[in-house]
Amino acid sequence: MSIGCQIITDFKRPDRSLVELFEGLQVADLDDNMSRTQAVFHKISSFTGKTVVGTAFTIKLPHGDNLMFRAALKYVKPGDVIVIDAGGFEDRAVIGEVTTKYAMKAGAAGIICDGALRDSMVLSELDFPVFAKGVSPNGPFFNGPGEVNVPIVCGGQLVNPGDIVVGDQDGIVFIKPELAEEVYRNTIKTKQKEELLLKELEETGSMTQTFVWERLEQIGCTIV
Repeated sequence: MSIGCQIITDFKRPDRSLVELFEGLQVADLDDNMSRTQAVFHKISSFTGKTVVGTAFTIKLPHGDNLMFRAALKYVKPGDVIVIDAGGFEDRAVIGEVTTKYAMKAGAAGIICDGALRDSMVLSELDFPVFAKGVSPNGPFFNGPGEVNVPIVCGGQLVNPGDIVVGDQDGIVFIKPELAEEVYRNTIKTKQKEELLLKELEETGSMTQTFVWERLEQIGCTIV
């Protein structure tokens, strides 16, 4: 094996029913139930305004090179979210119109890139989730090396192939399949609590927010 240059063609994907639990859930609510520390770096944002839920298909690229991304497209399966560790570099795009449309044809659920894209005007009009850190007109090289379906880092978060990916206008989280049911249950509880607060606000014009006053008392806050 050549170190730093390998393609793992397949990996264990979680059951689709587990992934679909997260359809319609907000990243902010999920992150609240993951210690409020698991969202990716805020500069990785949506260019199309589309939300994404799927299974992480990971790619690690060297600076400004997308040879391995192009090779990896052969192995993408429907429902995969292509997650690219491009080192966070924004000076040279590693995704654009051609590669994005290839990914769409392969059945990918979306693309997330810790790096730059180009053809941003075209991509912004697609009915397809595309997230990236920045934009650059400089195109990629095709020299390699790179790795496919290995653990990577995207926006400061560790991502393994098969992790559940949820992305929206607020950001992105990656959820380990073995923790997914717990995160889902806790997030539903959070949403239910918030719905009760909003109902109270609508009906009474105020919110009790008991936890706020309990915390203020704990920290010795003086109210005059």
